Amino acid sequence: MNYSIIEVADKQSETEFYEIQVKLYKDNPNWIRPLDVEIKKIFDPKKNKMFLHGKLCRWIVQDDNGITAGRVAAFIDYDTVKLNEQPTGGMGFFECINDENAAFALFEQCKLWLRMNGMAAMDGPVNFGSREKWWGLLVDGFTEPSYGMNYHLPYYKDLFEAYGFKNYFYQYSYLRPVNTENLSPVFRAKAERTARNPEYHFRHLNKRKLKSEAEVFRTVYNKSWVNHSGVKEMSSEDAASLVRELKPVIDERLIIFLYHNDEPIGFFVQIPEINQVIKHLNGNFSFFHKLKFLYLLKIKKVCTRIMGLIFAIVPEYRGFGLEGALVMEFAKTAFDKNFPYRDIDLTWVGDFNPLMMRFQEQIGGKIYKTHATYRLLFDEEKQNNEFKRCPKMGKSRNPETPHELQ
Repeated sequence: MNYSIIEVADKQSETEFYEIQVKLYKDNPNWIRPLDVEIKKIFDPKKNKMFLHGKLCRWIVQDDNGITAGRVAAFIDYDTVKLNEQPTGGMGFFECINDENAAFALFEQCKLWLRMNGMAAMDGPVNFGSREKWWGLLVDGFTEPSYGMNYHLPYYKDLFEAYGFKNYFYQYSYLRPVNTENLSPVFRAKAERTARNPEYHFRHLNKRKLKSEAEVFRTVYNKSWVNHSGVKEMSSEDAASLVRELKPVIDERLIIFLYHNDEPIGFFVQIPEINQVIKHLNGNFSFFHKLKFLYLLKIKKVCTRIMGLIFAIVPEYRGFGLEGALVMEFAKTAFDKNFPYRDIDLTWVGDFNPLMMRFQEQIGGKIYKTHATYRLLFDEEKQNNEFKRCPKMGKSRNPETPHELQ
C-alpha cells in the first residue's frame, strides 16, 4: 500500500486529523476521548502562547483510496532549543494504523520539516506546551488514562523503535490510596519531626487570591525545575494562565504550599481526576456539556480519584524530610470523614529523578503506568554511537543537606 502525506491546511484535512483517533479507538473500552476544545487550542496561534516563540505544522497520511491512516504534528519551541546539546524539536499527537509504511511516512515528514527549520533531533511524542499534559508514549499500563495523559495502542512502541527512536527517559505514574497507613515508619518519623520545626509551615491554596497564588507557584516551580532537560522558566503570565485554566476544577483541599519562614519552598498540586467526568462527554464541551460537566463534578461527585499534577521542593531543601511532611499535611485533610476521594494518581516522575522515585515508593506509591519520551538524532551515526539518555537530576546544591531519600 502506498501512502501520501497531506498537510493540514483546510477544514477537510483538519476534520480528518481529529477523526482518525475516533476510528482507531472506537472499540477500545479504555480510551477516553479528550475534549476537542482542549486539543484544538494547542494548534491555535491565538490561544497557545507557544506560537510567540515557536512554530508548528500538522499532517495526515492517506492511502491510495484516500482513506486517512494516521496523523502527526511537529513543532519547535525556540526557548528550549538551546537547553539541549543539539537543536531539538518535538513531534506529537501521533496516531496511526499498525502499518510501518504509514507510520514511517509521518515520522519522516516530521524529520524533514524539523531539519529544514534547523533542528538536529526530535523528541516525541511530546506536547507543544508544558509537560503536565500530552507527554510521552504509553508503553505499559493500558487502563483508562488520567486527565491530560496520553493513551496509545500497544503497537505504537514497536513503530517508534523500528523507525529508530530511542528511549530518552521513562515516565512512571504511581498510584496509592489516600490514607497514609503504608508509609514506612522511618519516613513517617522524619516527616513528623520536620513538621514540628517552627521554621516551616503549610497552607492550602486560597481560591479568592488566585493571582498571588500563581506567583507563589511560579517562584517554587522556577527554582525547582528550570534548566533541567529542556524545562524553561515560567513567566508570570504563563502561571496566571495555568491557574485560570484550572480554576473550574480547583479543590482548595488538594493544593498545599510549604514555607520556610516567609519563603515558599515547596508545593503539592492536585486536582480531582476529571477524566472520570470527561469520559461521559465524548469530546464535546458545548454549553449543555459544560452543565453536564459541572453536574457530574459538583453534584454527583463522580470523581473518586485525585490526580497529582506537580510536586516540588526547591533543591537546597531536599532531603530534610519536607517531602514527607507535605504528604502528612495533606493526610490531615484526607482523613476527614467527608473527604470524597479514595486514591491518588501521583504526578508522573521521570527516571532521571531517582530522588522523587524513591519518595513515591516510600509513601506507598506503586507504578501502574509507564510512558516513554523518545529521542531521535537525525545523524544516524550519532544516534547509533553517541545517543545519551536524559541526565539524572543532581543532588542538592547545599553541601550540608542530607540525602537519605536518594
